[in-house]
Amino acid sequence: MFYRRTLSCTLLTLCLILFVACSPPDLMDESDYDILIVNGTIFDGSQNPGRIANIAVVGDRIVSVNASADAKASRVIDASDLVVVPGFIDPHTHALDDLLGSETHSNTNYLTQGVTTVFVGNDGGVFVGNYEEGMPDRTAMIRTMQTQGIGTNVGFFAGHNEIRNAVMGLEDRAPTDDELLDMQKLVAEEMSKGALGLSTGLFYRPGSYAETDELIALARIAREFGGVFDSHLRDESSYNIGLRGSIMEVLQIGREADIPVHVAHLKALGRDVWGQSGDIIALIDAARAEGYSVTADQYPWRASGTNFSNAVVPRWVMADSEDAMFARFANPDLADRIRKEMENNIWRRGGADSMLVTGESEWRGMTLGDIAEQLALGSVEAAIEMVRSGDPNVASFNMTVDDIGAFAIQPWVMTGSDGTDGHPRKYASYPKAYRDFVVEQKLLSMEKFVYRSSGLVADTFSLCDRGYIEEGRLADIAILDLGSYLPAADFENPTRIGTGVTYLLVNGKPTIDDSVLQETPHGIVINRQNFECPQ
Repeated sequence: MFYRRTLSCTLLTLCLILFVACSPPDLMDESDYDILIVNGTIFDGSQNPGRIANIAVVGDRIVSVNASADAKASRVIDASDLVVVPGFIDPHTHALDDLLGSETHSNTNYLTQGVTTVFVGNDGGVFVGNYEEGMPDRTAMIRTMQTQGIGTNVGFFAGHNEIRNAVMGLEDRAPTDDELLDMQKLVAEEMSKGALGLSTGLFYRPGSYAETDELIALARIAREFGGVFDSHLRDESSYNIGLRGSIMEVLQIGREADIPVHVAHLKALGRDVWGQSGDIIALIDAARAEGYSVTADQYPWRASGTNFSNAVVPRWVMADSEDAMFARFANPDLADRIRKEMENNIWRRGGADSMLVTGESEWRGMTLGDIAEQLALGSVEAAIEMVRSGDPNVASFNMTVDDIGAFAIQPWVMTGSDGTDGHPRKYASYPKAYRDFVVEQKLLSMEKFVYRSSGLVADTFSLCDRGYIEEGRLADIAILDLGSYLPAADFENPTRIGTGVTYLLVNGKPTIDDSVLQETPHGIVINRQNFECPQ
């Protein structure tokens, strides 16, 4: 009798196990949801109109976008009167130093805009020209971020400027065959470590010294790994080949290297090219109509940002080293040529009164015109003094609202910050884009704004597990109070933290909870060669 009872119990237990294991998902107990977001208006990143639905998260993944509001979960977030969007993906930042820093690794300025993923290594990899011998140690950087933790996810580019400098220094010449081969090997090494593609800064040294053939040869290596050619154009104004010529160059690179092309911070910079947005849009639309992949990012500010030397000093003057540059400044035989070219560059930037010092400097908050007056110097001499005394960042008010708006409405343009110290774009680009383009100018619907800030970026850079609120995707989710989603930072207060992000999940973990930033970071380093994509 005992044996038969035991056998019956065993068989019953096995049947129950098999029933649960084989039951369809809708018959399973839903009490194992980690997070359930209910009653929010969801804009899923796809350009679909918003709808009220409930999102269930288990671990780091979205497991349902149509969950029951009565389902059991460890944490329920009521998103009534709020909008729920994919965490924004910023394709162009200069956040690497922040992510490596012990005090700034949380990337608070991006999290509080609703950004859950940033890209680094843009503009060729080095923004201000602080080059060292050899390549940056990518493996050590990744290890540091993984060890100390990071607030946002981060993807990185192979930087052409870094690669060229490692092989050739800052020399203004074409590479030898052996040097080109060495650069190709470095591109392959960076791509094999997970890079998103090859980034170039063709306006900056030493990228500005590279001819188009060199770039095509390197882009072909990035293509072999499925990467993108991401480029700060050679000229966004009229410095050398002009805005139109620069667009034609990157389109040529895309065609000949058979690689998707992405234009960094698309703009018409300076008086000479104001109004050319229509021509640029036509060129890109024509390439896309032929079947080529061409996209761009854009920040919503009239002022660009870089340091003084990059803004006004001719590239030939900057060649080789800082000492060589200063020697050219002191050379009387070059004085007239340098003066004329710098005067033209200042004019392109809007004039001395349109150039505002934003970096750490005793002159911060003053225009170049103010500084020239205080020092009793001409604008060129004052600009050289700025370069000599630390070369601080400068914001140049050099774009028009009409050109910005024309680019903003293109279906292939995405939001990006190009965030740099001293410029409010680092702290406020996403809420400003929402306010300018959706609320005030009504250029974009909410769903298009969300798409250009999430899904379009994911699609462009093949982030197949992020960018959408969709079952199987990683749970990077922002919950916004649109009434308070405002750009708090401005040029007087460029580091003011924004408001309106009520909740933020990074890889399924609360990072902003009831408007409070949490201490534990949950970001990861994205390896482009090792994605786990939903089937």
